[in-house]
Amino acid sequence: MRRNGKAVSKSDLPEKICLHCGRPFAWRKKWERDWESITCCSEACKGELKCGRRAVS
Repeated sequence: MRRNGKAVSKSDLPEKICLHCGRPFAWRKKWERDWESITCCSEACKGELKCGRRAVS
């Protein structure tokens, strides 16, 4: 992610909390177009969430 031609540091990237595992995850370039719709940190958590399984705490 670049702003005004300069690279943005990782600490300045937006973060969200995963709906399944509760861990924070940061913005990724591949999510640039649909960042608003991303709810899980990984495909594994997304699959677990769809199956209705609970995260182990």
